[in-house]
Amino acid sequence: MTVRTRILVLVSAVAVLAAVGLASVLHASARAERRDHTQAGGPRVTPGTVTLTGHGRMVFRNMAWGPHRDELTSVPAADPSAARTASGVKCLRFYAASGTGVCLQAVHGPVSDTYRALILDARLRERARYDVPGIPSRARVSPTGHYAAWTAFVGGDSYAGTNFSTRAAIADTRTGRLIPTLESFRIVKDGHPYRAADANFWGVTFAADDRTFYATLATGGSTYLVRGDLRTRTVTALHTNVECPSLSPDGTRVAYKKRVKGAPKDAPWRLYVLNLRTMRETPLAETRSVDDQAVWRDDRTVVYALPGDYGADLYEVPADGSGAVRRISAAAVSPAYVG
Repeated sequence: MTVRTRILVLVSAVAVLAAVGLASVLHASARAERRDHTQAGGPRVTPGTVTLTGHGRMVFRNMAWGPHRDELTSVPAADPSAARTASGVKCLRFYAASGTGVCLQAVHGPVSDTYRALILDARLRERARYDVPGIPSRARVSPTGHYAAWTAFVGGDSYAGTNFSTRAAIADTRTGRLIPTLESFRIVKDGHPYRAADANFWGVTFAADDRTFYATLATGGSTYLVRGDLRTRTVTALHTNVECPSLSPDGTRVAYKKRVKGAPKDAPWRLYVLNLRTMRETPLAETRSVDDQAVWRDDRTVVYALPGDYGADLYEVPADGSGAVRRISAAAVSPAYVG
């Protein structure tokens, strides 16, 4: 091959790569532009007033394409497929209880994004703001509204693998005091104090006593359900193979995702409910892999998100292992039942 031929081949290859790159950019730009326009057949969304104290409402992040994408929206809890009222407040993750909300947001910069947690009042007005050291993944508010928690990825980008690190924080919404990481808490495992450099926490869920919480602890290649005590700053390991726990309204059970043998590495989980008195596990009727921190609609029903055409859809399933799965809302994620 002559020098001239080699140069022509190189120029042709560069031209092809440039064309492919330009096509990818144009496709991404066109897709982003389409997201700003309402999709035919999608949920109906109109601007209005959203509060965290309305009677029998579900508030969630709207994923439907259009001008209100990513905004907190509200529908009647009894009719989650009804027309949506959009608040104008955008969140990546959200939760609320007793008139207090936590909203995890991205702040878009010229080079990279940063993230923050907003504590919201019942009218979605900002009460406090905290920096979040990574990509937000989980959010919770205690039943009293006195505490808020969030989890962020600070290394890696998926719970499915093992190469990740998270940071779980808890804020007192009354005083503003922040516990920036649960890694400062004393760990009790198998009845003895436990220390490990690889201890990692995520997925906080609160009891109603303003003292007790539950979370996931990962260490030594295993995950554990831990019960935390905000007064003694201690966490105690209770049960293995528990991730993203969610405490039932009556405080007796935890819904969670469990890694099961034989499942694909990128979709390893199934939904279970753990009885905290007997430690008996019950698999739920959902057989797909769920990468979410489930929400209890009431003491009988668990709600969670799965990937959908617009990002995610919400489903519900009985908490006792019976019944069938039902999709309740398209293009929605991070639900909270208020009022």
